[in-house]
Amino acid sequence: MGRKNFYILSDGKLRRDENTIYFENKEGRRPIPVNSIYSIYSLGSLSISSKAIELLSKEGVSIHFFNRYGYYIGSFYPRETLISGEVVLKQAEHHLDEKKRIYLARAFVEGSILNMSRVLRRSDSEDSDVISALQNLDDAESIEELMGAEAVARSSYYEKFDKILRHMKFEKRTRMPPENEVNAMLSFGNSMLYAAILSEIYHTQLHPAISYLHEPSERRFSLALDISEIFKPIIVDRLVFSLVNRRTITEEDFDSRFNGVLLNEEGKKKFIKSFNEKLGETVK
Repeated sequence: MGRKNFYILSDGKLRRDENTIYFENKEGRRPIPVNSIYSIYSLGSLSISSKAIELLSKEGVSIHFFNRYGYYIGSFYPRETLISGEVVLKQAEHHLDEKKRIYLARAFVEGSILNMSRVLRRSDSEDSDVISALQNLDDAESIEELMGAEAVARSSYYEKFDKILRHMKFEKRTRMPPENEVNAMLSFGNSMLYAAILSEIYHTQLHPAISYLHEPSERRFSLALDISEIFKPIIVDRLVFSLVNRRTITEEDFDSRFNGVLLNEEGKKKFIKSFNEKLGETVK
């Protein structure tokens, strides 16, 4: 049996007793089987003892932190055991060589556009204006032009959402804060996807801060952003359509008290359950 993600939605503490990690809060003390955990996702206020961090690091368990709005704010990344100096040098070489960087960045954008098209076709929606953006990729000579082509495709893609969604309105993409329920799920799902991809990168020899489409930054793992572009349509967007159209998530699963619309705790539980199931599927 493979390791699984562990989600903490309430406030509390992680403490170590011998070789066991415990989650403690006002409801009591619960053991966490650290040797069967892949990553921990903390969506509440969480304090962690240094001894707990030591054991989690030894087991290669990363912890991803989100604020109360569901936005990703950072990760505890265990010491790097698989990082290869040779691979990191090759990554850096491909970033610094303009032709190699554009070649890779083009592949990320192409994957993103093709998956947008795949989502629309599966929903019996017209995709010609989205797929036509691919014509601009071959002529692109800069990262800015590639991102511009992706933005054009995504704008056309978003225009189709309200024809696909049966019980909620999308209208337009809004962030920080999301202005409606669909945008709240998209933002939350994208944050979860970013963290999931970061966990996967940790288990490779790649360096998460060396990227090609997005500019590397001291404050983010930009390779995870590159890879996320490919998977957002077929994981997050498709999941949101399913949750809305099957009424798995309804208006009762949101909170609009915080100057925007956000998933409440029950909504997050439903979304996370379906998100985990989606990650376990073979994408078709």
